Amino acid sequence: MRAHSSALTRGLALTAGLVLALAACSSGGGGGGSGGKGTSAGLTSCATQGEADTCNSGTTKAGGTFTYVIEKNIQQWNVQDTNGNTFENAEALTPVLPQIYVPQPDFSVKLNTDLVTSATQTSTSPQTLVYKINPTASWNDGTPITADDFVYYWRTNDGKDCPPPPASDSTQTKGCLPESTAGYDRIKSVTGSDNGKTVTVVMAKPYADWKSLFGAGYPFYPAHVAEKVSGAKAGDAAHMTAAQMTQGWQYFQKNPPTKYATAGPYKMTEWVDNDHATYEPDPKWTGKKATLQRLIFKVISDATQEPIALRNNEVQGIYPQPEVDLVNQVKAIPNVTYTIGSGLTWEHFDLNLHNPVIGKYLALRQAMFTAISVKDIMAKTVAQFDPGVKQLYNHNFVPGTAGYKDVVSAGGQGSGDLTKARKYLTDAKFTGVGTALKTPDGKTVGPFDCRYTTGNQIRQSECQILQSDLANLGIKVTIKPIGAADLGTVLAGHQYDIIVFAWVASPFAISGAQQLWTTGAGGNYGGYSNKQVDSLISTAIGETDQTKAAALLNQADQIMVNDAYVLPLYQKPTFLAVQTRFVNMRNNSTNVGPPYNVGEWGLKK
Repeated sequence: MRAHSSALTRGLALTAGLVLALAACSSGGGGGGSGGKGTSAGLTSCATQGEADTCNSGTTKAGGTFTYVIEKNIQQWNVQDTNGNTFENAEALTPVLPQIYVPQPDFSVKLNTDLVTSATQTSTSPQTLVYKINPTASWNDGTPITADDFVYYWRTNDGKDCPPPPASDSTQTKGCLPESTAGYDRIKSVTGSDNGKTVTVVMAKPYADWKSLFGAGYPFYPAHVAEKVSGAKAGDAAHMTAAQMTQGWQYFQKNPPTKYATAGPYKMTEWVDNDHATYEPDPKWTGKKATLQRLIFKVISDATQEPIALRNNEVQGIYPQPEVDLVNQVKAIPNVTYTIGSGLTWEHFDLNLHNPVIGKYLALRQAMFTAISVKDIMAKTVAQFDPGVKQLYNHNFVPGTAGYKDVVSAGGQGSGDLTKARKYLTDAKFTGVGTALKTPDGKTVGPFDCRYTTGNQIRQSECQILQSDLANLGIKVTIKPIGAADLGTVLAGHQYDIIVFAWVASPFAISGAQQLWTTGAGGNYGGYSNKQVDSLISTAIGETDQTKAAALLNQADQIMVNDAYVLPLYQKPTFLAVQTRFVNMRNNSTNVGPPYNVGEWGLKK
């Protein structure tokens, strides 16, 4: 979601804005980016330090169709919504909806000058941000992009003006449910001038990750469309009622962008549910024109079928989770270039604290995580094709990023230390340790289910290894797959005891922490709550010194480790393969994925 790290990480999940900048794109070390540890002709320069953003570059010629695989169906289209915040949704919307800053393959962010010519912090007391909208920027129905679009974005995401639906409203017919309110809940005002083409944002409280606002994987939706469908006054997002904003929010949930005005190098001309989206260059786009004749995003939820489709020229680009057989199949396909890289995606086991037994007994959670051997998991899965894969010991930063610190290993979680794991239980007066575990008051522990997405062999294996490890404690585990399109529903509905998936992060660690770990946050599916963690993250959000902010996050992380809620596994390898006749496709291991520059894709000239 982003499983875009966002309510789902786009790995899910899209699921949201998690981390900073990585090192080495090559197996031998070096710098910056998601480039390959194994590359073939066409992507070899991605393994060179400093070329993550420019590798596989080339001049394009007009024409051609490029079909790119997305691995999950899109069930609702509002990527800002907790239940729509999937990686695939973000990918599918990137060609048609704009954002201010775009995460790059080297994990920096780049200003989208087709939308704004500048974005500047003009004051620190109060923190003031000024955006100059490109004079030519407009929606493709001719409506200019103005401050009204910023106001609508802010008010639907601040958690107050369009408050979340009440708990009794299971169908979410009232209110907005943003994946994250981070930053938007700190804005005091958003005002326009110069006929709406200058936007001034004044913060009520400082916000360190201010460049994550109004984009970084979460694009704008057209305010004038929301105003029209809700009966609000045109150009007056500042005075829309909560009911009117809800109507707009739900409209963007239910309707693909074939139904409303968009602003990007492409327009979506067709959406066939659970099959494909078709795009054509938008003649009304005021930015650089796309050269492809047609772009197709094809839904293939079974990753084992992707190399076959690539070999048969049914698709021209794939971005699956790498597995040994899949990588070897792609290597054998002629005229295809590929790369394996490391990025801001990280695999993890989550416990559902809504489960009355798991939530109640800290010693049980600590014992479970200590019994699991992450090194064994890696050796039997991802290390078979990527021997350089690294075990992860942090919830907010990955190896090679500024701020990364090992806060996990000292406590033994992920070590597979059965002696220590069993001691947690015996010290807490559990009985049946190693045979049939019972709580101190005599209730049977489990069985627990371990859930993973259907067709993902690596995650199935991870659940099987966990099943074996926890059996050594006397805990029975049942393995239950999830339909690829249902991950968001399962997470948001707490329909799991243990689950394995990945967060796909943006380059903003602080806002990512708020969205994942604070009490009641959109990505905090397992119900974790610790007032000290909330306080430390809140302080970090307002700390503009990045070194100090990282130290605060690591303090919070140490507490979370002790609470045994999420067990980091490893920095997940990414895999991009495309036909060599196309250029400008690159591995972008952030929450936006390879389509970050989709307007530049094309046939090699």
